[in-house]
Amino acid sequence: MTAATLDVIAIGNAIVDVMAPAEDEDIARLGLNKGGMTLVDTARAQELYDAMGPAKEISGGSAANTLAGLAALGAKCAFIGQVADDQLGEVFAHDIRAAGIDFATSARVGDPPTARCLIFVTPDGERTMNTFLGASQFLPPAALDETLIASAAILYLEGYLWDPEEPRRAMRRAIGVARAAGRKVAFTASESFVIERHGDDFRALIDEGRIDILFVNEHELATLTGESDFEAGVAAIAGKVPVLVATRSSKGAIAVANGERAEVPAESVERVVDTTGKAKRAVGPSHGALAFCISPACRTDATGV
Repeated sequence: MTAATLDVIAIGNAIVDVMAPAEDEDIARLGLNKGGMTLVDTARAQELYDAMGPAKEISGGSAANTLAGLAALGAKCAFIGQVADDQLGEVFAHDIRAAGIDFATSARVGDPPTARCLIFVTPDGERTMNTFLGASQFLPPAALDETLIASAAILYLEGYLWDPEEPRRAMRRAIGVARAAGRKVAFTASESFVIERHGDDFRALIDEGRIDILFVNEHELATLTGESDFEAGVAAIAGKVPVLVATRSSKGAIAVANGERAEVPAESVERVVDTTGKAKRAVGPSHGALAFCISPACRTDATGV
């Protein structure tokens, strides 16, 4: 096995977050699921965007945010994800490259447009996410740079992207390439609704030993294992993967590596500004055990980053 030239390469949704302050009355009037993440179609995305107040655009996405954090810590990273040939696609490409991450996936011509997540932040700091997946759902296996994947010590996969058929085939192919090169595969389950739809796939990957590092939050762990008790869930899965990381929101996080367990408490903050990016009850596209927003403007929220 040749030495890795990249630390981590990730495959995930290429999303631009559009964030705006809102009141609880706005959440109710628009029929939003406060604190949750809801997938929306083109028409609903436009309706919600029109209803937003002054907003800021911040490139994001679960896997991309994770890479931004790793790159800030000095890791050499690359990202594979699909944007459209439009303004938000250019914004995403600029931001992720500016964070020091290699990004060379060709933009997709035509509809749908680049994915965006419309985020309403209420005075209590809670974020309500509405995600239009757009072009990100159309990442084909042909877009993979297999030489680049084989050069990375770790391939990191975003569970959200397992839902659409085309990127699911791409990720299966990427797993094969990484394992053939003797690399490790990390996987984040992303959200309970994804597990409900594709849990059999995820459990098969785990049982077949194709996942080396698994990231979940406590609710995803329960959905994946069928165990409502957190410790029972950990016991059910920890022996099947070399490394398990489970986040518990205000309860902190645990990691189990080859039978050894470590626990990290949550960092307390005086005032929660914005919970975008935290390990949360219903995980949106900016989630991740190492969730960071690409833009420094997002690094003043409850993550403490």
